[in-house]
Amino acid sequence: ITNDPWLTCGHLHDLTVVSPTFLRSEAVGLFASTVHVVDIGGLGMGPDGRQVFEEGLSIPLMALAREGRMNDDLLRVIRANVREPLQVEGDVYALAACNDEGSRRLVEMMEEFGIANLDRLGEHIIETSRQATIEAIGKLRKGSYRNSLTMDGYDRPLTLSAEMTIGDEGIHVDFTGTSPASAFGINVVLNYTTAYTAFGVKCVVAPEVPNNAGSLAPITVSAPEGCLLNVQRPRAVAARHTVGHMLPDVVFGCLHQVMEGGVPAEGASSLWIPQIYGGADVLDELGVEEGRAPPDIKPFSTAIFHCGGAGARPGKDGLDVTAFPSGVRTIPVEATEAVAPVLFRRREFREGSGGAGRHRGGLGQVIELGGIDGTPIAMLCNFERVGNPARGRDGGGSGAPGRVTLVSGKPIGPKGRQSVPGGDFIRLELPGGGGFGGPAERDPEQVALDAADGLISRESAERDYRVALAVDGRVDGAATVRLRSAPPSG
Repeated sequence: ITNDPWLTCGHLHDLTVVSPTFLRSEAVGLFASTVHVVDIGGLGMGPDGRQVFEEGLSIPLMALAREGRMNDDLLRVIRANVREPLQVEGDVYALAACNDEGSRRLVEMMEEFGIANLDRLGEHIIETSRQATIEAIGKLRKGSYRNSLTMDGYDRPLTLSAEMTIGDEGIHVDFTGTSPASAFGINVVLNYTTAYTAFGVKCVVAPEVPNNAGSLAPITVSAPEGCLLNVQRPRAVAARHTVGHMLPDVVFGCLHQVMEGGVPAEGASSLWIPQIYGGADVLDELGVEEGRAPPDIKPFSTAIFHCGGAGARPGKDGLDVTAFPSGVRTIPVEATEAVAPVLFRRREFREGSGGAGRHRGGLGQVIELGGIDGTPIAMLCNFERVGNPARGRDGGGSGAPGRVTLVSGKPIGPKGRQSVPGGDFIRLELPGGGGFGGPAERDPEQVALDAADGLISRESAERDYRVALAVDGRVDGAATVRLRSAPPSG
């Protein structure tokens, strides 16, 4: 087991367990599984830390179990250092059980088909996958292509800059020119940078090839040591996803230069993951007059995963409220309310948040949540795309930027530890994805459907898409022709 950010998944909140598989006392393979735990101690999963030592318990690569007996001393250390010991220990056991189930099924398969080891089969799969990826890369125009993206950052805007070189045997992405490491916990280790960069390349260039060492080998990544995408110990990395999730958008900007009509517009990309805390310390922070909950409120911690809209695709609208590139799904709000004293007052599509285009960008969402029964809560925030929204492609409009407010109107920021007084609610307006193609090229009937469904306003239909709607919501064909024939205003 380990949660070493430089060995595995980039921050301390992700635990990885690796287990051997034995067939008739011979080791035939390894199973590995990873989980994001709700808490790992320290400051929590926010960007406020200045060093990794502040961000929680670090578990070096060590034995979780030997000969079937769990390492109870390690489990005691874990329980003593986290705010939710029962949940975290349960996750550790779940990882071990997951690997055991995988091992059981693998052994069953090997016995059924009379396979003594996986060496020849593995070599065949890896080599054919490598060749298939190289063949797909070979269809691209050779050369070097650059793209950059500006993101909000924590205390200042940051630049992600990439040069992609396409050769006969592979693709190399070099991030020279990227901003230096941040003083806050949004830094990225090179293995995480490599993972999201390679994913961005592969899902466009060779999406049908299985993921394994062979298919990924032709895609290589480099970043200057000490830059935002290749930090060294002891830099803080808790919120590394904030930057890492932007890397496919950077890669797509390079690939668009050789695959026009083959890559989507930029999306919201970075997950919004408020880590929510409660307890007497939150009451102290807000002041007695702000908190109506009893001072002996039970401490709690929970993380909620939210996503905005994906970028529009060359032939389809962007996916609404979809986590790309992470693929992370959240749980029903009722499940969160059952394990933590929080209340979701609102959760709905954010009208007009998708960038206008021939294909509309995916919509973000609006969420309002707060403590139940007047309980004050604190949140660790690091919300992106507030100042730098997702850009459209080929004439498509940008998605709506994100916004964070309190329902009461009191100011609140998108970064760092924020407090929500008892009786108030935080409103999260998640960003939308960029549009693809000129908005005036969109099918007027689709524009009318979007307006009828509340995905865009009637004003947007006329202003952005140049579609006139009658009182009953149907397309006014003659007026639409006049709108689209007139020269653009401004």
